[in-house]
Amino acid sequence: MTADTGPTRRGLALLAALAPAAGAHAQEAPAPGARRNPADVANGGVLGLIAGGIDGTYIRIASDLAAELDDGDRLRLLPILGKGSLQNIADLMYLRGVDMAIVQSDVLAFALRQRLYPNIAQRIHYIAKLYDEEIHLLATGDVTEIGQLEGRTVNVDVRGSGTAMTASVLLDLLGVGARLAHAPQDVALEQLRRGEIAAMIYVAGKPARLFSGLETGAGLRFLPLPATPAMLQTYQRARLSAADYPRLIGGGEAVETLSLGAVLAVYAWPAGSERHARLVRFGQSLLAHAGALRRPPRHPKWREFDMAAALPGWTRFAVPER
Repeated sequence: MTADTGPTRRGLALLAALAPAAGAHAQEAPAPGARRNPADVANGGVLGLIAGGIDGTYIRIASDLAAELDDGDRLRLLPILGKGSLQNIADLMYLRGVDMAIVQSDVLAFALRQRLYPNIAQRIHYIAKLYDEEIHLLATGDVTEIGQLEGRTVNVDVRGSGTAMTASVLLDLLGVGARLAHAPQDVALEQLRRGEIAAMIYVAGKPARLFSGLETGAGLRFLPLPATPAMLQTYQRARLSAADYPRLIGGGEAVETLSLGAVLAVYAWPAGSERHARLVRFGQSLLAHAGALRRPPRHPKWREFDMAAALPGWTRFAVPER
């Protein structure tokens, strides 16, 4: 993205929303008892939430939110398939109809370091950290540790995705000069099974549905990731177990890896605007339904949800209690 060269669509929308009505008939309040426009009723409580790909955890979390928090015309959430954390941030800032996004916790710092978007820290806030998501490094059977990927092809998801961003940082910190490929993850998994690439990196909350169809004895293995001091400045220790992936990890065994947070980010609409009021209603409803979201049939990752968890470097969107 380039720097703003004029009024953005957000700025124009805010000016239109906050400017006083012009003319005697502009934006008049309906008379008492008057029938409301059906389009206004249908759109009055809608929020767009951009998530992730169809095999990822983000879209399943978004689907849970849409199902649990639906309140008719007062609050309705529309989940949208996304292309990863960096693209989700861009869509949150510039795409019409997108009010919220699920992104990785390291994406804001990355965007600030790279100076990708103007005033991003003021324009993008967060409602909550949702859960931790694990870094999966899946390789062919002849690879036993990450250093053996030097000079070999490793898929890191499409350009602009959160996985591609994290993989670039991770391999650089570990000094592994792999050749990075950018195929969609479902395509990459098939390439890995055929031995066309050496490994793939996928950041997703365990258990990731992408790996659920792998057969026992497929010749693939998860590689451990070393928790070096440099890595632990950004990521946390985590592990993958047989309970998560019984076809890939033997009973009683575990693979040490790293994790980062999945964040529910929002566009910082100004207080007093209708979009801000909708986000407040959403936050209050999320608090009220937190217990239900932690129970089946919702995704197991909801058990990690803590509305009060702080995120260093991020600004929290204020959600007053009802």
